[in-house]
Amino acid sequence: MSAPEFSVRPASVALWRRMRGAAAKVRWYVTTLMGDRAYDVYVAHHRAHHPDAPVPTERQFWCERMAEQDRNPGARCC
Repeated sequence: MSAPEFSVRPASVALWRRMRGAAAKVRWYVTTLMGDRAYDVYVAHHRAHHPDAPVPTERQFWCERMAEQDRNPGARCC
């Protein structure tokens, strides 16, 4: 006895792709909002505008970022 074959309807495939696309957009928004992409954005900017300067490590970036926030708290909750 062979396993039953299931056919995937094109509408369900399209729906699945739209759901995955929407989930990817939500993930991008949340990671950007929380600052998870800050180092990647910084490196891209640094390489574009200062190509000859060495790029700080991710640890150096975060240490400097936290120190800057402590020096200039601005409008934040904590």
